[in-house]
Amino acid sequence: MARRREHLLARGPLAEKANDFLGKAWERGWLPPPVLEADALWALAARPHGAKAERVEQGGRSPEDVADFRERLARLIAALEAEADLNPLGRAMAWGQLARVVKNRLAFGALWLERPELLATPLAPPIIVIGHMRSGTTRIHTLLAADPAHSHTRYCDAYHPVPARFGMKRVKATMELAMLGLLNPWMQSIHPMAPAAVEEELAWISAALHHSIYESQWHIPSYSAWSEARGSLPIYREFRRILQTDAAHRGIAGKPRVLKVPAFAEDLATILALFPDARLVIAEREHEAVLKSAVSLAANQMAMQSDTCCLDAIEARWRHKIALRDGRMAEALAGWHGPVARAGFDDLNADWEAAIARVYAELGLALTPAALAAMRKVMAASEGGHHHAHAEQLARFAEKA
Repeated sequence: MARRREHLLARGPLAEKANDFLGKAWERGWLPPPVLEADALWALAARPHGAKAERVEQGGRSPEDVADFRERLARLIAALEAEADLNPLGRAMAWGQLARVVKNRLAFGALWLERPELLATPLAPPIIVIGHMRSGTTRIHTLLAADPAHSHTRYCDAYHPVPARFGMKRVKATMELAMLGLLNPWMQSIHPMAPAAVEEELAWISAALHHSIYESQWHIPSYSAWSEARGSLPIYREFRRILQTDAAHRGIAGKPRVLKVPAFAEDLATILALFPDARLVIAEREHEAVLKSAVSLAANQMAMQSDTCCLDAIEARWRHKIALRDGRMAEALAGWHGPVARAGFDDLNADWEAAIARVYAELGLALTPAALAAMRKVMAASEGGHHHAHAEQLARFAEKA
């Protein structure tokens, strides 16, 4: 009974109704259930490309990168079927996410075959924010992105990365966020999003099937362990290709991009090999506070997609993630001689202007009056209920019957 109560607390009314409807619709034959099979996903995505589908899959990619994605897709689906215990809504959401990933994979291949010059786009040295989930990375990222001298990724480009005309990315993102708000009314309190707002690049590494976004939604320990142990170079080569394409399409390749994904911490050595001219900002926060907040975020998503979400398992997973990322980050930084700045969570809360001024000084960047004015505007707009609402959501998941 306690588990069921947690899920009633976690899900919005529409999510409950959608889950019940899908279960009945599949059971009674009103709708066909989604087929979570790699071959079926490939066949669906390949239809628009016809006989060129195999060539499109390889467009701009090495044989190693093609093989890596294929293996990841098969292993991720196997873990979903064996371990995730998805409910009907979770199964539909998993199918939707993976179908989009494969569709975009082929769409990018087709684009790079047609326009190979995109993959030669020179990039300005990026500014990469590194740190655990809920350690202040989002605030640092947003502040640095506000500087007119920098560029950033927008939500609509993060989750709809293939270039499109007529503002269709924003239209899709607007509809997507509206539906997400109905299904998961607490998500905006945990991670505020808007179609053209600053967004991290989590979706870009997820496009190459990095485990991070998937393990925060589904219980897939076998895939997480396998992916953590596997070399991440194919993932970040795809990430760089998407970054180059986005920069060229939006005309912002000459500005330093402010990048941020918490999973960067566990892959930092690979990232620095691909971006040797990067500047790093390390976000720091006490681990127990990070853990508590990370568990809240993961439980929020898992409880919507599975009826057997276990808080103890989620906590164990995130204790492991924190230790893994700390170890790998320390190892990568030990051999790094580029610019590094550090920003403490408490320092940002106490005096964000002083903390950001130190970051700029340590990175050798000029904090201009225009940048500071833009940051003040961002901070003024962000004041309100998000942190309070997230605290309430944290308490909601912590409550046990």
